[in-house]
Amino acid sequence: MSAHLPLLAIVVPLVMGAAALMAERRGLAASRLVGVLGMAMLLWIAAALVHRAGNGAIDVYLVGDWPARLGIALVADRLGALMVLATALLASGCLLHAMGGWDRRALHFHALFQLQLAGLNGAFLTGDLFNLFVFFEVMLITSYGLLLSGGRGPRMRAGLHYVVFNVTASTLFLVALGLLYGLLGTLNMAEMALRVSELDAARVPLVRAASGVLLVVFCGKAALLPLYLWLPGTYARAPASIAALFAIMTKVGVYAVLRVYTLVFGTGALAGWAWDWLLPAGLATLVLATLGALAASTLRMQVAYLVVNSAATLFIAFALATPESVGAGLFYLVHSTFIAAALFLVMDLVRQQRAEGEMLDVAAPLRHAGLLGLLFGVAAVSVVGLPPLSGFVGKLMILAATPGALRGWVWGAILATSLVALVALARTASQVFWRAAPWPATTPHPAAPDRLQLGGTVVLLVASIGLVVAGQPVAAYAQAAAEQLLRPDDYIRASHAARPALREPSP
Repeated sequence: MSAHLPLLAIVVPLVMGAAALMAERRGLAASRLVGVLGMAMLLWIAAALVHRAGNGAIDVYLVGDWPARLGIALVADRLGALMVLATALLASGCLLHAMGGWDRRALHFHALFQLQLAGLNGAFLTGDLFNLFVFFEVMLITSYGLLLSGGRGPRMRAGLHYVVFNVTASTLFLVALGLLYGLLGTLNMAEMALRVSELDAARVPLVRAASGVLLVVFCGKAALLPLYLWLPGTYARAPASIAALFAIMTKVGVYAVLRVYTLVFGTGALAGWAWDWLLPAGLATLVLATLGALAASTLRMQVAYLVVNSAATLFIAFALATPESVGAGLFYLVHSTFIAAALFLVMDLVRQQRAEGEMLDVAAPLRHAGLLGLLFGVAAVSVVGLPPLSGFVGKLMILAATPGALRGWVWGAILATSLVALVALARTASQVFWRAAPWPATTPHPAAPDRLQLGGTVVLLVASIGLVVAGQPVAAYAQAAAEQLLRPDDYIRASHAARPALREPSP
């Protein structure tokens, strides 16, 4: 069974998505049961993948037993397994929150949710650029349904902008793939890496141009300057459980940059060319996103800008391109995914219990201010990077891994923006919690926070706290994943060592 784990991480959500669709005839309880069973199986598969990859194994799964250069190849290394586990843990909290009420209002929610997980896992495990495009589309099409279901007014407008942006990005993705296939004759990433390393001088500019188009696509999906303007409005108007799941969508773009530009374009004449552009872009995005969080007028808009802030921090860490900085970035990637998602869920709970909803420019009565203030405080301390929570550990690791020549720019940007983010969240705490007035006796009280919604929020906060409790093994795994990633020869050898198990019969 362990040999089939990479495939199971994709097939199980696909099958459970189809089962959830059929279970809708038997009512919401049946759909929820299918969703919970699917999540339980995916958590087991993800944990098994991480355990197996932790030994240094790189598993190559040839779908249909076709050779990698002809058929679909799935590759599970430390990085891919880590991303699948982070997705499964994140989705568990989001599913719990959605079962608190949103899944009643969203058409085919549980089916779309499972298909979304299949697209995410496929993107993290594929060894082929064309199939990366396919899984991107699976992920995006289901996200359209999750975002727009039950929507109207501002959410529909933001959703349509999201659709148009991603359709345009997907078109550019296909253009880049066509150019690269025409120049290299393959889209299998291991095979592309070999051919890029052997390029003659005449074809280097053409391949660089094609890889530049691909970089624009990935950076657009990761919300890097100047292609981040679509994200705040979209995430701020999405349902809370969906916005929380979308916290990992930007990380897919970051992952794609990291994977493709260390493996495919990590050797030969094109080695490292992307990092020279990504570092200043990441620094600029970090500054603008933090200012956006400071100027935000609603709770969820502030969190949306903090998602852009976290993506920018990751680009800075990965652009430094050392094993230490990449390892620190991977630790921060997991932290920022959990904590941004938790903040979306906390802000939704606040919105439900507050007289003025999520507007930040007025003080208003708030029910259950003590409980919600505690949840907000834990999330805010972590997202800013204050000790002793995981945000502090992640940022400290990035600062420690910064080479001496770049410390002025990187340290200055990260520390200054952390201070501004602290001011922004302190203002939110003051306006929403400390200045909250007693609820008027003449106004009907809102219903108490739903237990499932609280449970989903706590799951993500506990996952973030777990990164501190288990900080040493998690950091060691992230460091090992970074070192494996920056040795593309291991990935290439594993891919070429895979051979079909079936042979043609002898004549």
